Amino acid sequence: MKIIKEFKEFAMRGNVIDLAVGVIIGGAFGKIVTSLVNDVIMPPIGVVLGGVDFKDLKIPLYSKEHAANVAANNGGKIDETLLPTINYGQFINVMLDFIIVAFCIFLLVKVINVLRRNEKKEAPPVEVTEKDCPYCLSKIPVKATRCKHCTSQLEAAAHG
Repeated sequence: MKIIKEFKEFAMRGNVIDLAVGVIIGGAFGKIVTSLVNDVIMPPIGVVLGGVDFKDLKIPLYSKEHAANVAANNGGKIDETLLPTINYGQFINVMLDFIIVAFCIFLLVKVINVLRRNEKKEAPPVEVTEKDCPYCLSKIPVKATRCKHCTSQLEAAAHG
């Protein structure tokens, strides 16, 4: 039962809940960025590059003999998903996703830091108007040359 109590205390801390919310929102944001890259950014780039669909860009890692063997085992049809390839077009899409997400996080952290700096601005320094008498330790004005409580003569360097 102690472990359940400790877990409950851990889970109910503000930081853990904030982290969970951040992860969920981050996942949803990642899907939005992926859609932005795949459905909005890459198609026009593909058109400019001559009708290229980046998802289809790949380097085959098989020989014609291997493809013929796969076709023979599949009733004469070549199933491209069974052939090994390096999908560099998909990699380009994922890298673009990452760059956009990283840039958005950078901007978010930058804004948060500016807001924190504005909150932490220091109050103007308080002007010191009193000091302690070195003899009786009573509070006296900074410019005093004699203590009003014990009437001790204060050092000449203490005023001025």
